[in-house]
Amino acid sequence: MTYAIEAHELAKRFKGGVVALDGVSFVVEEGTVFGLLGPNGAGKTTVVRILTTILGTDGGSATVLGHDVSREPDLVRSLFGLAGQYAAVDENLTGRENLVMVGRLNHLPRKVAERRAAELLDEFELAGAADRTLKTYSGGMRRRIDLAAALVTRPSVLFLDEPTTGLDPQSRAGLWAVIEGLVDSGTTVLLTTQYLEEADRLASRVAVVDNGRVISQGTPDELKAALGATVLAVGLHDAATAEQAERALAPLSEKSPHRSGTAVEIPVDGGPRIAMEALRVLDQLGIEPVSFVLREPSLDDVFLALTGRSAEGAAWEGVPGAPGSNEVEVAPQARPGRSAGVRR
Repeated sequence: MTYAIEAHELAKRFKGGVVALDGVSFVVEEGTVFGLLGPNGAGKTTVVRILTTILGTDGGSATVLGHDVSREPDLVRSLFGLAGQYAAVDENLTGRENLVMVGRLNHLPRKVAERRAAELLDEFELAGAADRTLKTYSGGMRRRIDLAAALVTRPSVLFLDEPTTGLDPQSRAGLWAVIEGLVDSGTTVLLTTQYLEEADRLASRVAVVDNGRVISQGTPDELKAALGATVLAVGLHDAATAEQAERALAPLSEKSPHRSGTAVEIPVDGGPRIAMEALRVLDQLGIEPVSFVLREPSLDDVFLALTGRSAEGAAWEGVPGAPGSNEVEVAPQARPGRSAGVRR
């Protein structure tokens, strides 16, 4: 089978011996969304930068639509669109001017670029703001125009690096709908995110990344099934009571409970039966829960079970030469603010 994206044992180190990637491998089938899920500093953005030829690799190999990113960087750059964490557009230009500019940078004839810009502005519900400068756009509108810019040349593969970071729930849901529409039309999407709901909603397969390694892969349902049938979530009055409840409930499951503040969560099989037993145990100790819920496991539960912590953090913060710092190596041929793509 030919995959849209293949990564094999990718390795990357930054200044000071910081290991960003340590043997990352995965494949992405055509016409699907593949999610790289993990906290800040896990290595997700480094993977995207290697796959999009912005960074070189210190080991391993990768291909996009069968072409090696190291040996054929110019060709690879013609095959994909990229929307990063921050809008790569010119806020002094209008939405229409930005999209036309991207088309012209990708060698589209002016009339073709203008026609494509009009199509995208309509598709992304930005036609009414097409001739306003981006300075006047909201955060959600700026993210939509950035995604539109990555699609000017109709790429077969789209890289989205935390595309909904900083958006309000309504804007995030709107962008999700756009991404789902792209996949329905045959686009392959590699999505990095630390929003677990986002990976659950969009991705057909997920790789959980932590400290530069893939620690688990599968469909969202497979990852959640490995955790347990249900999660028992108990809210208590105070932290001391929560600690007591954690010790009391631990024998009810083969998997360890997790306590955060005044809440205790424990993955369980046979949910209703275990829930009744849990209530009896708590009642014998004179503990009255503030809340008591059985729910389906989420990808957040999966990450917690795999790593012992929630999918939040800033592991690279303050590390020179690491992702997000101003010392990251950038390939000289890469042009910030330009979306690559292939003309059809």
